[in-house]
Amino acid sequence: MAKLPSKDEILQWVAENPTKTNKRDIAKAFRIKGQARIDLKRMLRELQADGHLEKRRKTFRNPDALPPVALCEVLAPDADGDLFARPLEWEGEAAEPRILLSLAKSDPALAAGERILARLQEVKDEDHAYVGCLIRRIGSNPVRVLGIFRKSAEGGRIIPVDKKADKEWLVPDGATNDARDGELVEGELAGPKSRMGLPRARIVARLGDPSAAKAVSLIAIHQHGIPDDFPDDVIAQADAAKPMGLKGRQDLRDMPLVTIDPSDARDHDDAVFAHADDDPKNEGGHVVWVAIADVAAFVTPGSALDKEARKRGNSSYFPDRVVPMLPDRLSGDLCSLHEGVARPVIAARMVLDAKGKKISHSFVRGMMKSPASLSYEEVQAAQDGSPNERCAELMDVVIAPLYEAYEATKMARARRQPLDLDLPERRIQLSDDGKVAEVAFKDRLDAHKLIEEFMVLANVAAAEELNARKQPLLFRVHEEPSSEKLDALREVASASGFNMAKGQVLKTQHLNQLLRAAKDGEFAELINISTLRSMQQAFYGSDNYGHFGLALRNYAHFTSPIRRYADLLVHRALIRGHGWGNDGLSENDIATLDDTGIQISMTERRSMMAERDTTDRYLAAFLNDRVGNSFQGRISGIAKFGVFVKLDDTGADGLLPIRSLGREFFNYDADSQTLKGSETGMLVALGMRVVVKLAEAVPVTGGLILELLEIDGKTAPKSSGSGRRYGKGGGGKGAGKGRKSARDKAKKTKIKKKIERRPRKG
Repeated sequence: MAKLPSKDEILQWVAENPTKTNKRDIAKAFRIKGQARIDLKRMLRELQADGHLEKRRKTFRNPDALPPVALCEVLAPDADGDLFARPLEWEGEAAEPRILLSLAKSDPALAAGERILARLQEVKDEDHAYVGCLIRRIGSNPVRVLGIFRKSAEGGRIIPVDKKADKEWLVPDGATNDARDGELVEGELAGPKSRMGLPRARIVARLGDPSAAKAVSLIAIHQHGIPDDFPDDVIAQADAAKPMGLKGRQDLRDMPLVTIDPSDARDHDDAVFAHADDDPKNEGGHVVWVAIADVAAFVTPGSALDKEARKRGNSSYFPDRVVPMLPDRLSGDLCSLHEGVARPVIAARMVLDAKGKKISHSFVRGMMKSPASLSYEEVQAAQDGSPNERCAELMDVVIAPLYEAYEATKMARARRQPLDLDLPERRIQLSDDGKVAEVAFKDRLDAHKLIEEFMVLANVAAAEELNARKQPLLFRVHEEPSSEKLDALREVASASGFNMAKGQVLKTQHLNQLLRAAKDGEFAELINISTLRSMQQAFYGSDNYGHFGLALRNYAHFTSPIRRYADLLVHRALIRGHGWGNDGLSENDIATLDDTGIQISMTERRSMMAERDTTDRYLAAFLNDRVGNSFQGRISGIAKFGVFVKLDDTGADGLLPIRSLGREFFNYDADSQTLKGSETGMLVALGMRVVVKLAEAVPVTGGLILELLEIDGKTAPKSSGSGRRYGKGGGGKGAGKGRKSARDKAKKTKIKKKIERRPRKG
């Protein structure tokens, strides 16, 4: 009989043979048989009691080591692009080990948050303890919920902040992460989804007081997964950046390029200048310069800054904060075209004829120094005859020529006929303590339109330049509406008394005819909203399908590289195409262009949703102390469960539940977007004017619940007051028929299913 091993020998063998850790394997390795197995069992039990080994089913392993195959969660790539994971089951006393994922070419791309089964090999490295190889994916990303924690004796519940959520989440005792009652938390689904009962969760993050002044945008940032902290290496790289010199650049410092931005702008990435063209062949023509911050000089391909900018895709803007694409050292300083300081730029020089048509363009990599950072309001006031002191000095040389060139571009725009929507933009003004002080609609000045038109011109010039130089780039693509969406728009137009031609190749001019017909009438807002909803979502892609909304064949984003990664890639393509330096588009940029287009299109939509949710929450907070008040509005959306109303004063969207419309059954017609009462024939349609009472405002979700008082100038039928769709207590003969019909149909369907499932005899 072999000699019984020592405890140290057993521990060493278990560490060297992680796949053979049951009692039988250990006994076989040390040739232990018969009665000696009892002594081995005792030694293993003692090692387990001392914490040196952990028993799982019928195997033993070191609790401070991972098994050879483990369930892991994929983490976001680090600054070098390496992909790491963390073990989902870790009970050791040491810090949770880090796993470097080594993926084969045939392996699928993995996203942060995905769960995988990985084969692990222990290594000794500074930043990771294991190397993992993918065996297979396990389901999809973990389901998470953001909400308010309510403590109970058995643990607690999470009340979701998402107004579309219809269930609370149960948190068992021991999974609360010591969260306090009323705290904003993030929970993760614990266990399989169930069709019955409430989902169970464990709290993975505590986010503080939901009523704090800064919590509104924080909720949206966290809910949508927008990264708001820069890694240390990214900050270090930004802090190490130095101002650029003139070497290799054209000197534009004597040109009076001015920035025109909102009065509260934190960064300035574009500057403009215009003058009359002195070429006798272009009588009445103009030369327009658009200079854009040369971000590519600071954010080079493959750097930590570049990887983080690509991951973020764009800056996200909220009423109380900005989550920037680049650290403030760049976005607010070295790349910002501040007044009176030299800054590197890539500039477009565009020559327009007297009717605003662009007849030529060229690009330079230069150095500028802005004589003034101006706001839209002061520029417009100057043009209207009330210049302040600094605008007065710039009127003849800068401001007047800009407006003269703009007047020419208006003629070219009228010929091109881009989609001419008129949708006022809301502005939420916060007080010093973070509360909503005012909700107003932003003014649309000619100064705004001037800058927009010049930026469009520069974007077109960039796309055309890169096409001519055969350089790869990401286009800004906006495809024409689908036939289904056009049919829906046609229904709305017809119901509002307007005609929209059918059977012809759709152009923006056809939609503009509809918008002009509705202009200044009672249906103007409805037609504008419906037209916007018929549009496809714009995206970034390497294939050029044109920009339908702007009525342009070639369009790319060039003018905002501080806040959009797409623009940075266009700058790099221009650098590569002109041979301006070694910081142009890299081979890796080109190889991953399509993936980058998908990535930044996704981050753009993510930011839009987060910004919209934040606005909804601020509006709900603003209206919270006006619950019970009546408001005028217009029906902006219709669904089976109710009606959406846009309030006139604030532009806030609220829900009229179906029960608020009356006691009768309402038939929903998706094609015409209407609800029709089965008893009275009452029609509820898009665009109808309503008077509503604010019944409920929930700031944490942004939800507004309304009650109908008047519709189309008539007093609304009384609500049943019931939470049921059809109301209670009869509601008239027609309503009863509606309920009975629905019950009978459901009963017949149920009987039919039972018959189909019943096994045949014999």
